[in-house]
Amino acid sequence: MASSLFIGLMSGTSTDGVDGVLADFSSAGRPRSLASVSLPMPAGLREEFLALNLTGANELARAALAGNALAELYADAVQALLSQADVDAAGICAIGAHGQTVRHDPAAGYTIQINAPAVLAERSRIAVIADFRSRDIAAGGQGAPLVPAFHHALFAGAEPLAVLNLGGIANLTLLDADGGIRGFDTGPANVLMDLWAQAGIGQAYDTDGAWAASGRASAELLDLLIRDEPWFELAPPKSTGRDLFNQAWLSRRIERFQAGPGRLADNDIQATLQQLTAATVAQALARHAPGIREVLVCGGGALNGGLMRDLRSALPCPVRPTSDLGVPVQMVEALAFAWLAWAHEHGRAAGLPSVTGARGARVLGCKYPA
Repeated sequence: MASSLFIGLMSGTSTDGVDGVLADFSSAGRPRSLASVSLPMPAGLREEFLALNLTGANELARAALAGNALAELYADAVQALLSQADVDAAGICAIGAHGQTVRHDPAAGYTIQINAPAVLAERSRIAVIADFRSRDIAAGGQGAPLVPAFHHALFAGAEPLAVLNLGGIANLTLLDADGGIRGFDTGPANVLMDLWAQAGIGQAYDTDGAWAASGRASAELLDLLIRDEPWFELAPPKSTGRDLFNQAWLSRRIERFQAGPGRLADNDIQATLQQLTAATVAQALARHAPGIREVLVCGGGALNGGLMRDLRSALPCPVRPTSDLGVPVQMVEALAFAWLAWAHEHGRAAGLPSVTGARGARVLGCKYPA
């Protein structure tokens, strides 16, 4: 391989922005970050992505235009990374670009990430690797989570541990002491809290859990939210997204609960949604990995002090952010997509049957040459 430099780009379920990392893989596939950037998602584009989670008029054309707009934003992130690291585009082997997930239904055999990798390759003059989920789904897998093999490369040690990513959806990677790798989604992380904060206080999210801290969680509502959703009882492999955990899901349950005695204030509901994330993570670990010695947390939710406190209260083992190990919590997923691009270029399987339930390990992604 002429270059050991790869770029990873990620825009997640929260649709709040694009994170990018330029990484050096010269050390046996263990990346070293050389530059990082976060760009906000333009409000109009964010609204379009959220709208495209639902059926609507002229969807195909709107999705194509949204993909083009996202590719332009990706290209801006790439240019910022190159400038920051003082590296020319010719020095980069490839970009790993995930796209924006708007539909995910592996049981029906499909997943949709809006993207325009050909546009990004044209704008950046760098090869682009995209469409990371489809091959695993074609092999009978969930197509998610995508990052456990990367978590193993970066964090595996002598003790069994878990890596918890708190984006819109929460997902766990379970790293066994004997080298085993498992992973699955546990349910909502920030997605429901963000929806409730947007409606209740007009903010994109509850900064540091401050609004939740002003309320008091309801054990009765928490029980209803968990008990009323069969997905929580499914055994891994499993994955989810806004297809399930969305505004309609939340509204139906809140309205039903509020129709009974003891109406809750909005901040009490926010506190309960925060505990829902922690409780479903704790439930998943207790059922599927009771011997875990430590949980490393990444993603935007790791910056929510209230959520981190709830996790520490709910879990029987130490909980700490990946930044304690020198990996910024908001850059782990972007770094993962740089690794996925590296893995594709080296023919290394990143889709693992122990994670997704696919028929076999698969090399993920499709390449668009520079």
